[in-house]
Amino acid sequence: MAIATINPATGETVKTFDESSDEEVEAALALAVETFASYRLTSFAERAGWMRRAADLLDAEVETTAAMMTTEMGKTVASARQEVQKCAKACRFYAEHAERLLTDEPADASAVGARKAYARYQPLGPVLAIMPWNFPLWQAMRFAAPALMAGNVGLLKHASNVPQTALYMQDLFERAGFPRGAFQTLLVGSAKVEGILRDRRVVAATLTGSGPAGSAVASVAGDEIKKTVLELGGSDPFIVMPSADLARAARVAAVARTLNNGQSCIAAKRFIVHEAVADEFEQRFVEAMAALRVGDPMEDGTDIGPLATESQRQDVVELVGDAVAKGARVLCGGEVPGGAGWYYPPTILAGITPEMRVHTEELFGPVATLYRVADIDEAIELANATEFGLGSNAWTQDEEERARFVRDIEAGMVFINGNTTSYPDLPFGGVKTSGYGRELSAHGIREFCNLKTVWVGE
Repeated sequence: MAIATINPATGETVKTFDESSDEEVEAALALAVETFASYRLTSFAERAGWMRRAADLLDAEVETTAAMMTTEMGKTVASARQEVQKCAKACRFYAEHAERLLTDEPADASAVGARKAYARYQPLGPVLAIMPWNFPLWQAMRFAAPALMAGNVGLLKHASNVPQTALYMQDLFERAGFPRGAFQTLLVGSAKVEGILRDRRVVAATLTGSGPAGSAVASVAGDEIKKTVLELGGSDPFIVMPSADLARAARVAAVARTLNNGQSCIAAKRFIVHEAVADEFEQRFVEAMAALRVGDPMEDGTDIGPLATESQRQDVVELVGDAVAKGARVLCGGEVPGGAGWYYPPTILAGITPEMRVHTEELFGPVATLYRVADIDEAIELANATEFGLGSNAWTQDEEERARFVRDIEAGMVFINGNTTSYPDLPFGGVKTSGYGRELSAHGIREFCNLKTVWVGE
């Protein structure tokens, strides 16, 4: 795939970029090691000052940065602004809390025959971040902010269709005052990732992306004995029980399925509704989805823009076509619009059976699958009948049902009566083939630290 900005709303190639040469990659690796040697010794106060400056720059440049992301991958400009602001929030969160989150942890010295005993968090070194296009700034930032505040240095290999966002990240941190080499962007294709990851100067890696990509990175890292954090695909359930506020649940369901034009790993994808309220929820859900406006992502009134790439839309078309051919009913949408751009309408499919690909595969577009169940046991069984385990939603006012969902849903995150999202304050990640490790919160900043045991005798 060429490294280029191709506007998804028009199909026009805006700008192309040369891939980093082997010599440029080598220079970046050498600089990362050189910078880490001194950067790891900087104080939390110094790093926090630079990180707050990065947040200030993000706030000041929100309009131009949002427009850049919308041009590169088609998200609505309103959601792009929110993404920029969320990145600024994460920068400030880690600037404020990193020192406390990484403070020494005292142990019972007398129990281990020491005068003093404690555990200390120390940075590992250059970390390779392999990031996707769907939240091009946020997903890179949720690695960068904690990693830099912990004293690590970053090497970013971004998706080939968001090169301007990738280069902006390096420029942002340099302008904020971070030492040159603390965060570098490598404009390389996927073919060069293995060689970079195997380089002994790279000590760890994090990847957000597909299951096959995660498996490939984990295999190489395992062979090299290097730490990895993987945030992979999801097929999140959205369960609606009889006690739920159906009007609100249906409104949130439409947003949950079409967030980021439906291209989100934690978007609700499978809507599992108790049969006692299935008819009413279906009517409300269809109305909410059909009311969404598809159009130019640069216009503030647009709810849904184009899918990011032509191949991405083709994947959605094929999955929907397979379901319809095998008996699924289209409740709304389902037809590719004419004209330029890679648009696809909000779509709901009902009558899903296990033979259909949409039953087991992740659908990365504004298409919902709707199921009916008889009780909570069937709801949980269906929710867990997937290889994925990232996020989940459950809507109920019943405390016992809430407890069941929290206990029994196989996912890294469970949101009750609210849409799944990410916060700097809370750990983010999944189980099963949705990956391992955690981003954000205290857990995220500690992932790429050496937890060093210190024992001091008399």
